Amino acid sequence: MDLILNPFITLLTLLYSIFGNNMVIAIAIFTVLVRLATYPLTAQQLRSSFEMQKLQPKMKELQEKYKNDREKLAQEQMKLYRDHNINPVGGCLPLLIQFPILIALYQAVIHALAGVPTHLIDVSGRLLIPDLGSLLPLNNMFLGMNLSQPPNMGNVVAIAVIGLTVITTWLQMRLSMPKPQAQPSADGKPDQMASVNQSMTTIMPIMYGFFALSFSIGLSIYFIISNLIGIVQAWVMKRQREQLEAAAGGGGPSVIVGTPKTVLPQNAKKADASSVNKPKSKAKAK
Repeated sequence: MDLILNPFITLLTLLYSIFGNNMVIAIAIFTVLVRLATYPLTAQQLRSSFEMQKLQPKMKELQEKYKNDREKLAQEQMKLYRDHNINPVGGCLPLLIQFPILIALYQAVIHALAGVPTHLIDVSGRLLIPDLGSLLPLNNMFLGMNLSQPPNMGNVVAIAVIGLTVITTWLQMRLSMPKPQAQPSADGKPDQMASVNQSMTTIMPIMYGFFALSFSIGLSIYFIISNLIGIVQAWVMKRQREQLEAAAGGGGPSVIVGTPKTVLPQNAKKADASSVNKPKSKAKAK
């Protein structure tokens, strides 16, 4: 854990010194750096989610075809995923990787902001840049909140932070997860993948809300900023994909280069039609 914790404490303290001894700004910049570092995984998660959404009609066909053979249905679904290079659990990978970061960040905030007196003694030995030790102890107050402590429910700002944590988590999950099917499968049972996604959309905001209630305010600030960045990323990727699909699907009028369209007068059209019909009339006369 020290391999992650010590660099995090050093980076937070360095950002704190650069941005006017403001720990909230330091956490915000730190969050942006973490999101940039994990962006390839996030992009993979979003692409997998969008591709799975496109496969929903084919999934429904498989469910109708193999409604009485659950084992064969599972095999055909996995084959469909392989044919389209989709990992059905790919969306969980960024979340799994982010958990060690969250734990290390929580410990870094607690140590850097000296949540307890022993942390103030310990943090100086964790700084990889010794000159940063002169900044200790760091200012851990923001809008009447102690960033190293759990929220005080008597503080309106703390309540707002908890609410923003839950709302932004739900919105990010909503944009990142594929849309559920409008109808259940042919056997009358709900689609398993849709059920998992719906459960994740419900469980994750509740879990992050519990974290916001139980852990330091500094960690909740990280949640909110990270969620906002994730919302923007999901929205931008979704818009780009919609534009590409519209262009590929012939959203506009097709144009053939080098073959200009010739508009004939009305009389010419009638004459042309009569000339075509005349041979047919002669053939019938014969």
